[in-house]
Amino acid sequence: MLNPAQKIAQLNREAILSASPAKLLTMLYDRLMVDLHRAKSAQDSANWGAAAENLLHAQAIIAELSSSLDDSAWSGGAGLRSLYVFVTQLLIDANIQRNIQLTAQAIELLKPLQEAWHEAAASPGGPAVQHAGVNVG
Repeated sequence: MLNPAQKIAQLNREAILSASPAKLLTMLYDRLMVDLHRAKSAQDSANWGAAAENLLHAQAIIAELSSSLDDSAWSGGAGLRSLYVFVTQLLIDANIQRNIQLTAQAIELLKPLQEAWHEAAASPGGPAVQHAGVNVG
């Protein structure tokens, strides 16, 4: 019998495995924002270990988003990749310098993308994610 934490982990795995490419993308952005808000909260309370853990996980998500990006698939691909590189550096600096303002800046830059992907995923027929230069399927 599974304990509650194991049940939640199993449900999360099943949700990921059955998700559409658009849903996977929104799930990544949602988790990215959770990590950033947790990091910011940890920085605010000087819990540097928790801040570092969340900033590193956020960097891993951005690396995944960047690696699945096809720059040649759409005109905004190169710009989005540049944003991912910039935000990754912000998070590295936020971690090393223990700088909450840099974490807040990353949140401000990524929040509109999270919202845009959610809007696209909710639109009739959903987004053509692979035509937007993101290969998550």
